[in-house]
Amino acid sequence: MNSAERNIGDVLIVGGGISGIQAALDLANSGFRVFLVDKSPALGGKMSQLDKTFPTNDCSMCIESPKFIECSRNPNIEIITYTEVDRVEGEAGDFKVTLTKKPRYISEEKCTGCNICVDYCPVKIPDPFNQNLSENKAVHIYFSQAVPLVTYVDPETCLYLKEGKCQICVGACKTNAIDLHQKPETFQIEVGAILLSPGYSTFDPKLRGDFGYGRMQNVVTSLDFERILCATGPYEGEVLRPSDKKHPHKIAWIQCVGSRQVTPGGNNYCSAVCCAYSQKQVILAKDHSPTLQATIFHNDVRAYGKDFERFHQRAEKLSDVRFIRSYVTVGREIESSKNVTIRYSTVDQGVKEEEFDMVVLSVGLNPPKDVEALAAKFGIELTDQKFCKNNPYNPIETSRKGIFVSGAFQGPLDIPESVVTASGADALVGQLLSNRRHKLERERVYPVEKDVSQEELKIGVVVCYCGANIGRVVNIPEVIEYAATLPNVSWAGENLFACSTENAKQISDAIVAKGLNRVVLAACTPRTHEPLFRDTCREAGLNQYFFEFANIREHCSWVHSREKENATEKAKEIVRMSVARAAHLEPLQEFQLPVDHTALVVGGGVAGMTASLNMAEQGFEVYLVEKDDDLGGMARRLHYTLEGTEVQPFLAELVKKVYRHPSIHVWTDATIEDVSGYVGNFTTRVLSQGRVREVKHGVSVLATGAAEYKPTEYLYGESENVLTQLELEERIAAGDEKVKAAQSVVMIQCVGCRQADRNYCSRVCCNQAIKNALKLKQINPEVEVQVIFRDMRTYGLKEVYYREAANQNVKFIRYEADGKPVVEAEGAGFKVTVPDPVLGQKMELEADLVVLAAAVIPSEASQEAGKLFKVSNNPDGFFQEAHVKLRPVDFSADGVFLCGTAHYPKHLTETISQALGAAGRAVGILSRETVTASGSVCDVDESSCVSCGACITACKYGAISFADTPKGKKARVEPILCKGDGLCNAKCPTRAIYLKHYTDDAIFAQIDAALPPARG
Repeated sequence: MNSAERNIGDVLIVGGGISGIQAALDLANSGFRVFLVDKSPALGGKMSQLDKTFPTNDCSMCIESPKFIECSRNPNIEIITYTEVDRVEGEAGDFKVTLTKKPRYISEEKCTGCNICVDYCPVKIPDPFNQNLSENKAVHIYFSQAVPLVTYVDPETCLYLKEGKCQICVGACKTNAIDLHQKPETFQIEVGAILLSPGYSTFDPKLRGDFGYGRMQNVVTSLDFERILCATGPYEGEVLRPSDKKHPHKIAWIQCVGSRQVTPGGNNYCSAVCCAYSQKQVILAKDHSPTLQATIFHNDVRAYGKDFERFHQRAEKLSDVRFIRSYVTVGREIESSKNVTIRYSTVDQGVKEEEFDMVVLSVGLNPPKDVEALAAKFGIELTDQKFCKNNPYNPIETSRKGIFVSGAFQGPLDIPESVVTASGADALVGQLLSNRRHKLERERVYPVEKDVSQEELKIGVVVCYCGANIGRVVNIPEVIEYAATLPNVSWAGENLFACSTENAKQISDAIVAKGLNRVVLAACTPRTHEPLFRDTCREAGLNQYFFEFANIREHCSWVHSREKENATEKAKEIVRMSVARAAHLEPLQEFQLPVDHTALVVGGGVAGMTASLNMAEQGFEVYLVEKDDDLGGMARRLHYTLEGTEVQPFLAELVKKVYRHPSIHVWTDATIEDVSGYVGNFTTRVLSQGRVREVKHGVSVLATGAAEYKPTEYLYGESENVLTQLELEERIAAGDEKVKAAQSVVMIQCVGCRQADRNYCSRVCCNQAIKNALKLKQINPEVEVQVIFRDMRTYGLKEVYYREAANQNVKFIRYEADGKPVVEAEGAGFKVTVPDPVLGQKMELEADLVVLAAAVIPSEASQEAGKLFKVSNNPDGFFQEAHVKLRPVDFSADGVFLCGTAHYPKHLTETISQALGAAGRAVGILSRETVTASGSVCDVDESSCVSCGACITACKYGAISFADTPKGKKARVEPILCKGDGLCNAKCPTRAIYLKHYTDDAIFAQIDAALPPARG
């Protein structure tokens, strides 16, 4: 392939953080060739600096690392790091982009990441990846799991590049990879579409100087604290303070540093993630030191995301954890101890000053650095806050056709939303470039699989340090030495991070070099990493089912972090059991099944219509099923957004496009009666307008929406002047005279949610109240509007409108959960009584209208669809995604996707983003001719089956049914539906049904190995 051909692709992605990586994988899996460009020396973005994520507390690098390796192994993704975009020319479908690759002063092809040059380099510098809390060398790898795992030389500190003095590293390098005369390389690529995913920067408290950061040694930012918590951080996972490297016993977190401010140097928006990540840090810090005293100084607690309310309650219930609602000032640093004082106000004791060992500043999210220059290069517009300006009806479209945006460049976003927008960008790129799909695609080729059936057992054991996650608790060398003595083990080795690109390659190389025919990896969780290491076995020509995972992190080091000797012994036992099981593993083969290139979408609201239209525009046939007599869903009751865009014209145009599209078949008044089949080959029976129809389809998208809670409190239903926010919006839009004439309106928030039976925040209510309050002020500037709230959750850029409402004299009165307002009829209006926690008195408000922010609740359709499609609902009744961070629009059931308010309450733009995300993920299947079924599934020994049906009732996935055979009616497993959970095995009275890869011999061998070895 010549140079010109190498530089032609389908998509350029700018930014190698979690959003850019996810988009690259989705696009490559949908048949496109991708250039993934990042200006840093390695992929990862800010997320690679985080310790764990909330609310699941997944290891951040455990989420990213498998994606790194998947990107590096995918032949349709070309990773180009340490590279800047210089110029963009052309138009949608035909962009010419000029790039400049900065000199690493290292040959990427020759460097092995051995770090010998780092050892020899005499120049020590503050490590920017560790927030300058530790030192590195002038030549170093960006971070331990970097992709590519290649060193680079910092030209600002290298003695040779600065002064022409030193070349020690050149002589030390065994592969002659160092080239201190490298020059920048400029080249051009041609693509049809561009995705901007440059991430964000964090607010720098030094610019303001009012929190002591940079002056007081024990004042750190939240990103500093993430590195302190992290096993690969400056203190190897120990929580130490910078001044004296001692354990702090009393830490304060200060919220909204750089956010929700109008003073010079601050940002007027909410950064959306700070409340939750501070609570995460408190939980993690308490895990490190149970006696730690933690205080969070906050204004509103913005736990608006799915499961965030419970996560907040979890933090709040920990011992010695205080949440104090107060603005604060950092006082002084005490010279003798380097402790820091904080002044804050209390309801009952006035202003107090308190001393802390350490202070963590919860800094907000800023737009990317040099954002104006970036916008100029790509010819896009920015918002007033310098984030990417997007289409108000499609937040993934920028102001320039063919250029899309995902992740936090849209505005402050959490990880799941960033991943959703990445998949949504895949959908829009696929729509734009559908005629180019598969044109440049390259097939991945594995080596021929070796037949090892006649070989003697040679088991290889690899033990991973997982940075310090495992290594600081478990004595790894001792475990390796023990593993080498186990029966059939021919080799045992170690890895710092087995999931890094280089270390994964070392495992595949060891399989080949040492002739291994079974592999045991003692590391972290198979939930996120097992596919990666099975693939590593395939890279070495070994059947992937000869791999066994021993979890010595979640099952050992994390739960026994204070019992190092016992943890080491347990790790040995876990390895011993895994080795015993590995000896009984058998080769299994995955198989391919054809894909029906048709989609079924359930739910005709904005989410369902958006997903349908996108898939149809990409060239696939879609059946859209709606239970009502027309399309539109909840959006039919919406008339305007907080940002001022009109909903009904948008909705009418969307409905028209759906009805007119030749590839979309709309069935209204429809009820789904039955669903059968599996990914790629579903059959659904639908009753629509009295007629039973059947559709065969490859994927399903569930967009069944949500409903409005009908209050039973506050006189709702007893007076026509007690309304929900949706009802008020409808009356405003209709020009209702009573609304126009109202002199006083009282709005009550959190009606029907954030309570025992609905323990979640409905996310949209605060913004809905602000939106309607501003509309009322627009109609009648003299109207008195009072909002009674618990926490105002106008997260992200919506904070601007909260401030605007306050400036227009909308009054906000806080109440606590145990002091709810009381509404009484009084004359033609109402008297609303609410305790004021600051005044310590009850306030009486007069109201002509009382407006209730009613909870968003799951729809009955979601419950029914969940049963039919065999997918899960969470405890609140909303759909449960496969993984909150990794797969936020997928179900555990393959080929079924979710979007919209059926997943969780969300705003219109968020609904559109997730609908596009679901479409993008669905097209990843529809664009393929086949899907792959696992080899680890159940099978039936028909001679032992007594046709009792116990296995059929046990299976939660409908994978087992009776079939007529020559031996009579016998149970039969549909492999593509089987998830290998083994419930049927436990129920079968004759052991006729068994699970491949988890045979009785393997399990019994593992159990026997769990017993203490006999002492001779």
